[in-house]
Amino acid sequence: MEVSSELLFFFSALGAFNGILMGLYFLFYAKPRHKSNYFLGALLLTLSIRIGKSVFFYFNDDLAGIYIHIGLIACALIGPALYFYLKSVIVPEAPYPQEWKYHLGVLVPVLLLVSYFFPWQEYRPLWQYYILDIIYMEWLGYLVAAGFLMAKVYRQFRQRPDKLNSVEIWLISVFLGTVIIFIVYQSCAYTSYITGAVSFTFIFYLLVLLIIFNKKKDVILFKLPAKYGDKKIEAKEVSILTKQLAAVMHEEKLYKNPSLKLPDVAQKLNILPHRLSQLMNENLGKSFSLFINEYRVNEAKQQLLTNDNFTLEAIGYECGFNSKSSFYATFKKLAGTTPAKYKSQKAS
Repeated sequence: MEVSSELLFFFSALGAFNGILMGLYFLFYAKPRHKSNYFLGALLLTLSIRIGKSVFFYFNDDLAGIYIHIGLIACALIGPALYFYLKSVIVPEAPYPQEWKYHLGVLVPVLLLVSYFFPWQEYRPLWQYYILDIIYMEWLGYLVAAGFLMAKVYRQFRQRPDKLNSVEIWLISVFLGTVIIFIVYQSCAYTSYITGAVSFTFIFYLLVLLIIFNKKKDVILFKLPAKYGDKKIEAKEVSILTKQLAAVMHEEKLYKNPSLKLPDVAQKLNILPHRLSQLMNENLGKSFSLFINEYRVNEAKQQLLTNDNFTLEAIGYECGFNSKSSFYATFKKLAGTTPAKYKSQKAS
């Protein structure tokens, strides 16, 4: 191997090797033990395995089929790892703890069955002309889904780039880096097969530099999004968002939806969910559930005094509570009395 080839091999393999180490770190050692760290570790690991396969295959045409097979299987898991990493950060309070299990519960068995019945070594043409195309289409599908997930981050980036916090900058970098690697692999027929590995190494170390030179570098990876990065919401923006929030709650009565979640309200305000969560916790001093339940209880008070046709239980459901017990418990906690006593006291 010539000196230039040795340097190319070293540089391209270096990113894959360090990516594997970083992936294992986030999977098994990173604190806190949060799903976002697991998904980030999975993303780094699958990308690194795919890149590593490319490096060794480029410099050794006789690479054993099992290594090529493993690299292609890892490629099929890059998209899901990216999508659920972004979702675990952008929508930390979304009710999706089982969603990733449904995706992987279908994808992983399919990959295992394909691997068992159609190993690369024996069915190379099938992989080259069909299965590999399906894998890249699946990767593209998750990239598109991740793009929709990132839409609000990009909107903030265009409108006020100086106010993006380090979490949002990091997410944009990770997403665009993965998109670039996908594009490079799709265009390697016109360039060189090793380009993907070199691109990954370059992007990997750019991300490392982003961490190192960030003033609060632990914010990006090692703290949960609930800490809201290193940016406070300015007083003027707090006032605007608070008024918009009150308006949308009064006009659309979102609280009457028993399945209402924080991301639903954030979408109405056209802001990121973690931004609304920050507004609730840091500026309004209450959780999202308490905020919504206050509206529900106030609505119930009005209904109790003006609506004699509904039972107490029906009023609870009408105001957004999903059960009789939750209505009674929440009403008593916030109003200091039961719905029945409140109605009789006001009536007398």
